[in-house]
Amino acid sequence: MWTLDETYETSAGTVRAGRAGEGSPLLLAHGWPWSSFAWHRVIPALAARHRVHWYDMPGFGGSQMDGPRPAALDVQGEILGEMLDHLGLAAPRIVAHDFGGAVALRAHLLHGRDYARLVLMNVVAMRPWGSEFFDHVGRHVAAFAGLPAHIHAAVVDAYIGGALVRDLLEDDRAGLVRPWLDERGKAAFYAQFALADERFTAEIEPDFDKLRCSSAVLWGSEDPWIPIDRGAALADRMGVPLRRLEGLGHLPQLEDPGRVSEALLDALEAAA
Repeated sequence: MWTLDETYETSAGTVRAGRAGEGSPLLLAHGWPWSSFAWHRVIPALAARHRVHWYDMPGFGGSQMDGPRPAALDVQGEILGEMLDHLGLAAPRIVAHDFGGAVALRAHLLHGRDYARLVLMNVVAMRPWGSEFFDHVGRHVAAFAGLPAHIHAAVVDAYIGGALVRDLLEDDRAGLVRPWLDERGKAAFYAQFALADERFTAEIEPDFDKLRCSSAVLWGSEDPWIPIDRGAALADRMGVPLRRLEGLGHLPQLEDPGRVSEALLDALEAAA
């Protein structure tokens, strides 16, 4: 079901998007270094009950990677709002993963966007965030941007592999890596390290108990990137229970799509 057959113009460049299903509207917000492709194995189950929308954020996947605005978290929060307008979604359900969580929270808390329900899964939302490698690359972007193509491909694949505790299907892992391998993708990949700034979550952390919608927090219990205790702290700050996804890492929707589809549907419909 996953396609990118819709095109929209935003203030940060051209965005590619897709949709499937009928029912109450649901928007999927991906993170870094992913794209909407990361949702492709859970979309069929979600689309059986919802009208599901997804898009590649500017600087990611099939969307414009060299747009007029830097594709940092602050800009992405504004773009999510622009996409809601393009899609005619006044108060959809939202499922967000990785830095899509900070994007969705910023759109809600800073830009007045309303949601029917917000489900956060293994999200970037609270400081500190970023590994030692992430910090290192951010300080030496020019050196990494000059890597030969085959070494760059190995870096991307290894970086993505570091998020996992379960092997992915070969096609899935290749689909995650592919957008970053041409020259524009390579530049956009390293640009994200330079654009990372914890102030974009610091601005919203004090207001996590002020959400205007019901919410849920799901977390892969073995996440190598953002430990589950960070998820527990976020859930506590939001005043909701933490739902553990046992034995899964940072990319639950591809590590065990069947189980995660069920968990997401339950989280979307509980107390909605």
